[in-house]
Amino acid sequence: MIIRWLCLVVALFWLTGTALAGGVLHRGNGAEPQSLDPHKSTGEAEGWVQRDLFEPLLTVDAKGALAPGAAERWTISDDLLIYRFHLRRDGRWSDGSPVTADDFVFAWRRLLTPSTNSPYAFYLWPLKNGRAVAEGHLPPTALGVRAVDSLTFELELEKPTGYFLAALQYPATAPLSRANLSRDGDAFTQPGRLLSNGAFMLAEAVPQSHVKLVRNRHFHDAVNVSLDAVYFYPTENQETELKRFRAGELDLTYDVPDAQIGWVRENLPAELKVAPFLSTYFYYFNLRREPWKSNPDLRLALSLAIDRQVMVEKITRAGEVPAYTLTPPGTDNYHPPAPEWAGWTQTQREEKARELVRKAGYGPGGKPLEVEILFNNNELHRRLAIAVESMWRRVLGVRARLVNQEWRVLLANRAAGQFDDVARGGWIGDYNDAFTFLSIFQSGARGQNHAAYANATYDQLLIQSAAAGDPMRRRALMERAEALLLNDAPIIPLYTYVTCHLVGKHVLGWEDNIRDLHLSRYLSVVPR
Repeated sequence: MIIRWLCLVVALFWLTGTALAGGVLHRGNGAEPQSLDPHKSTGEAEGWVQRDLFEPLLTVDAKGALAPGAAERWTISDDLLIYRFHLRRDGRWSDGSPVTADDFVFAWRRLLTPSTNSPYAFYLWPLKNGRAVAEGHLPPTALGVRAVDSLTFELELEKPTGYFLAALQYPATAPLSRANLSRDGDAFTQPGRLLSNGAFMLAEAVPQSHVKLVRNRHFHDAVNVSLDAVYFYPTENQETELKRFRAGELDLTYDVPDAQIGWVRENLPAELKVAPFLSTYFYYFNLRREPWKSNPDLRLALSLAIDRQVMVEKITRAGEVPAYTLTPPGTDNYHPPAPEWAGWTQTQREEKARELVRKAGYGPGGKPLEVEILFNNNELHRRLAIAVESMWRRVLGVRARLVNQEWRVLLANRAAGQFDDVARGGWIGDYNDAFTFLSIFQSGARGQNHAAYANATYDQLLIQSAAAGDPMRRRALMERAEALLLNDAPIIPLYTYVTCHLVGKHVLGWEDNIRDLHLSRYLSVVPR
């Protein structure tokens, strides 16, 4: 009887081509997703969902390393300008129709079309005519991409670009179904309409409640996907998320409340996952406005007055490291060029800060200075802003107004430059290379350069680094660029993140990695 049952199971597995294990995963997901359109979103909450829905040319494995995605193999010409990707023959959209090279041509042209207004258009600037198309100087058809045949996608670069292949695992570079968008227009991301080529497809999207994905049986690797469904829950209040995890409503959390780190370490040590993260927390200055636009010394003074060690020891408390550079430790083939003052004592920094403020004509005996700090609704961001306000007031006599907004509102206002002084920001490396951090401050990087930083020398150094064939020369050019950025002080780096998640013991397949990428296709659940 047992042998007969096993034969039946094997036969069912062979005939259906789907995994026999099942289960539902409930994930905390931070903020409410801004959009599920991979060309129009920037937040981490959207990225988690999009990585389950869409598969770009490359993807990542369970440990966050690059792996073949929609393309099973590729070749690069000797001059490093022509990339030819061979798509999987069994690549399918969630309705069973084939994923073709034309879907990539269509999606990449849309990403760069000015009317799309994508914050990630700069990703494809290295393509032949990429920036000219993005800025409206050439039509999208001039972009250096073509479908050689239905399963062969070819691209041409303006110059050799060392990081480009690594960038092709980001959701913004995923294909979109031309038929889907032709039929549904801007409504293509709605449940019941969205065609996706990833391991899951969209079943429900209820604002302020959840996003539900179900297994895509047409996915080329569906046989190795265990989960039947995944729920993503927006929970901006970390205390609430912790309560939901303890109640069994969530299988894994987006974060852990900083105030509860000690309690969690003591009471839930097996469930707590803490790991280094390729990401930096910082504040943007608005360089469109005075006094910030023309006064880098004043910007630097405010940075010097912040005691980062106190912030990570007393407020974040999860193992974060004070940041004095934009790029974090752990960035491949790179040594962040910390400024000289990073090695000073905090007392020395504060003395220099007071000197620079006096020189600019502000502070005691000078003009009063009031600074608005804009941040999104989150207890940690609020506590950090309060600490910064206190330090600025104590050291420099500067008053700060704290203004909080919903995540979507902050994203829109920050991108439009609609903030008075400084705004909370941060950057998560889209791939493990310094360029993913430095590129967002290129002049013209619409949708990401929220400080409106513009320095022609900085731009030129990045252009040269992208085209450099020698890794050591490329590294040196990027380090020079970052040193220039830090000297100009358009941002205030505060700390390097670590990732903190609570993962239930019944969740299998979790792998800590510096990218903090945990695609649901690699996870499974067992009965509690």
